[in-house]
Amino acid sequence: MPITVPPRLRAYYAKHSPEHLPWLTDLPTLATTALDRWNLHPDGPPRHGMVAIVIPVHRPDGTPAALKLQPRDHENDGEAPALRHWHGDGTVHLLDHDEPTGTLLLERLNPDRPLSTLPTDQALPVIAQLLERLHRTTAPPGIRPLTTITTAMLTERPLLHRLTHAHDRALALTCADATADIATEPPGDRLLHWDLHYGNALAADREPWLAIDPKPLTGHPGFDLMPALANQWTDNTPHRFDQLTEHLDRAAATAWTLARVLQNTLWDLHDGATTLDPVQAAIATALLTRLP
Repeated sequence: MPITVPPRLRAYYAKHSPEHLPWLTDLPTLATTALDRWNLHPDGPPRHGMVAIVIPVHRPDGTPAALKLQPRDHENDGEAPALRHWHGDGTVHLLDHDEPTGTLLLERLNPDRPLSTLPTDQALPVIAQLLERLHRTTAPPGIRPLTTITTAMLTERPLLHRLTHAHDRALALTCADATADIATEPPGDRLLHWDLHYGNALAADREPWLAIDPKPLTGHPGFDLMPALANQWTDNTPHRFDQLTEHLDRAAATAWTLARVLQNTLWDLHDGATTLDPVQAAIATALLTRLP
């Protein structure tokens, strides 16, 4: 079955990742090669997010699986070793991996039932438990350390002066101060997901819910909380934060979450923003009261 590049995926790449357009042009050939490599049989139309395309397939023995193709970059290069290291404990199982292309053969989950389909008060304890399970694991060698992220962020601190509102600047600079302080502490050795929001946990047969699409880092679990705080946001930050940090040092988790506010703000500034995102500002304001 020939794979057609979805128009929406092509439009996203053209706007946000033009450097990967050659990969997108090669996608039909890459998909056919991967299907042949593992003797897979397509089992429905491909799905895609902003970066990857996933083809439901059957393996030679009839087992359902999912073939994930994506351009390799510094964020997803660690996906296969991280999934292999978690070995399905709270995450989708990695069945096979083609290192040169970054193509993944994964356990098939239910893409029509993300955790985001549940009310937030039901989804929150699920994602808190998934994070706690993932953070039990020490990161394997080769996973990008969180220290490289924090060092890069702090060198970009002058960009915060692009924020046009004095209150936004003060809040962002306070987050930078908190990041600088926590960056002097031992960075931690946990295997982090970095992007576990409610759309990145899917219903499964093996377990009720499993995490997908990690962008792995080695570091402190507190840096992993922001997606679950900000996604499907309502003004209940303290309650969410308490549920997510039941097993963590809350002071350290607070500082690392403020570091995520800094990271998200810097990303927005690179995209041309001049004001602080309201959700990021609300989370930072709520958590700053918890710093010692």
